[in-house]
Amino acid sequence: MKTTYPYRLNTIGAEELLHTPITPVPFVVEELLTQGLHLLAGAPKIRKSWLALWLCLCVAKGEPIWKFPVTQGDVLYLCLEDNRSRIQKRLFQITEEATDDLHLTTAAGQLGGVLEDQLRDFLNSHPATRLIVIDTLQRIRAERDNANPYSSDYQDVTTIKQLAEQYHVAILLIHHLRKMKDEDPVNMVSGSTGLSGGADSIFVLRPDKRGSDQATLFCTGRDIPSRELRLQFQRETFTWSLLSDSEDTEPKQTDSLLQMLVAFLLPIIPFHGTATELRELLKERTGEVMAASILSKKLTRYVDELWETGIQFTSSRTREARQLHLEPVCDGSDGSDGKNSSVSVSNFPSQASQPSREPVEPP
Repeated sequence: MKTTYPYRLNTIGAEELLHTPITPVPFVVEELLTQGLHLLAGAPKIRKSWLALWLCLCVAKGEPIWKFPVTQGDVLYLCLEDNRSRIQKRLFQITEEATDDLHLTTAAGQLGGVLEDQLRDFLNSHPATRLIVIDTLQRIRAERDNANPYSSDYQDVTTIKQLAEQYHVAILLIHHLRKMKDEDPVNMVSGSTGLSGGADSIFVLRPDKRGSDQATLFCTGRDIPSRELRLQFQRETFTWSLLSDSEDTEPKQTDSLLQMLVAFLLPIIPFHGTATELRELLKERTGEVMAASILSKKLTRYVDELWETGIQFTSSRTREARQLHLEPVCDGSDGSDGKNSSVSVSNFPSQASQPSREPVEPP
């Protein structure tokens, strides 16, 4: 009888990995906020909470955050530095039409106590939850007798991150900046690097000067491009508007190989077969000659871009060979955001939205 060892590592070969399509982490706010753990940091009294409340409301109502589409769903906002009266006043100032898909509370437990159970209870009761905002991180942290601040910070972040990954939601922690200035805004996040190192992305809101209505939102993370969003606080609507995006000034390069593959694949899907069969079909229809292994790797590399054009790429292995599966992206009731995923080939690099997908791990 074969013996299994609980401590054996679950590994995958590098070549096998290049042939294994892995669905990227889904976005809650396209290009900005993925499923996972995130920090929004800023100095006190610079209207971080206004931004947080508006963000929650937009996701709950399915309305874009500036130019970025969202995946609509339930939202939980732990506004732990406010009371119901203040939150009600802010809601009236932002909108006259809210939604009960946005759930608010002004009291919660602490990490290592009952908070984890409270969040699990909410998430189990509201499986359509997309976003949890905790305002602020310090309010949920318990006092620790730990001489290692990095260890404490990293442990707290990891605890919350595990919840985000388990329930496939985005959790945004509102936090403060240290007073010391730094050229790199990330270095201004209060606490040790255990906080910033454990988060999937970090957003730093920094006004031009104290009391200014203009600010820069510095965005950096593992799954998003680093960018700077110039914002203006609108005193009439009590919301932040987008003035400019540093990404808009960067030249966008179009991958000609990707365009060719999309133009070839859209008319033939659904396709189920080997890479060799797909290679022969590619040669027959386009004249393009490509090794079967290279074609398989290209499809794996472009799995996210293919999804944005309406093509879902997966693979499976039989005893004889690896099978490639190319099918239309379903836009039904399986957690999609309701947008049509079929777009023209010439326009697909600029398309930003896609239905929600569950992460797929390598076999």
